[in-house]
Amino acid sequence: MASTSASAGALLRHVRTGRARSRADLVALTGASRNTVSARVDQLIAANLLKEGGRGGSTGGRPPTLLQFNSRAGCVLAVDLGASSVDVAVTDLSAQILATVGHPIDIADGPRAVLAEVDQLAQKVLAEAGLAPADVCAVGVGVPGPVEFSTGRPSYPPIMPGWHDFPIPSAFGRYECPVYVDNDVNVMALGEIGVAGSVQDLLVVKVGTGIGCGVIVEGRVYRGAQGSAGDIGHIYVGQPGGRTVSCRCGQENCLEAIAGGQALLRDARAAGLRVETVRDVVQLAAHGDGAALELVRDAGRTIGTVLAALVNFFNPHRIVMTGGVARAGVPLLAGIREAVYQRSMPLAARALEITVSEAPDLSGRVGAARMAIEEFLDEDSVAELAAER
Repeated sequence: MASTSASAGALLRHVRTGRARSRADLVALTGASRNTVSARVDQLIAANLLKEGGRGGSTGGRPPTLLQFNSRAGCVLAVDLGASSVDVAVTDLSAQILATVGHPIDIADGPRAVLAEVDQLAQKVLAEAGLAPADVCAVGVGVPGPVEFSTGRPSYPPIMPGWHDFPIPSAFGRYECPVYVDNDVNVMALGEIGVAGSVQDLLVVKVGTGIGCGVIVEGRVYRGAQGSAGDIGHIYVGQPGGRTVSCRCGQENCLEAIAGGQALLRDARAAGLRVETVRDVVQLAAHGDGAALELVRDAGRTIGTVLAALVNFFNPHRIVMTGGVARAGVPLLAGIREAVYQRSMPLAARALEITVSEAPDLSGRVGAARMAIEEFLDEDSVAELAAER
């Protein structure tokens, strides 16, 4: 069925996602007239967002001139901010990383100190890529806490003391471009679905220090009314024998207090394992240590009970696990799958895939870049860019 939108932004999206390669393809996709499509394509070429190159295959008449998205029309800065480290990348407008650098930080040092470090790293990657601040079209930032997406301000983030209501976009004023800030799991979810996007519904679940979930509906992040959709780490989980565990949010028996990274480390030490970090527990499990394996499986089962409720409610195509604890791989997945398939309704789980991310180290940066690109190249923004030229 042909699309009813033939705006400059819609045409650009068709080309950059690979759905169209020529003016004729765009006419077929949109149902618009050849004159309308040609006029808007010419605008996009004048705005340097599209370029022509080569000839397509002939279907009997003159071979069509092929259209390409000009991914080098500008660049974006992508910032993946974690509790103890930050990765900054500069990418082209197809989210291809041109230069990247990582650095340890302590998120508890507060926004001014941490964002000053991010600013230095951003200048470094731009210089490495041979680019200038004026080349930056947009900035995307992922942070490990709840964010009011419309303002880019964190909202009472449990592991980010001093960050509540801080205007993160103001730290990037030198670039004179839009700055988009979101929860790190939403950003990772965008990284998981790739540049071409996906029409699937999926959940991307990060299990690290905390536990969060990115919700993708028909290829787009679902943020909810205020931007807090997917905060599953603070769902209540009942425990055998009425056991209670305090959570850093002030409540008891939250999912992350029972099955998050710090909980896993706490329980491993209580079981007599000589471990200093969550990574140590994960590595022991990966090498077949019996006690560590059982702890990871149990965490998986607990997470799986919550995910089963989400599967019944949301009926996703896929669940993708990411984050430090997800590196445990098979034992964590075994626990999650056991609980999800046992507790989900048969129809909801019949074709459900549950996997571990194939690129957990890159999804944060790629997702931050994709968020910035998608917002920068939305229909209204592209219409303005095309009209200016």
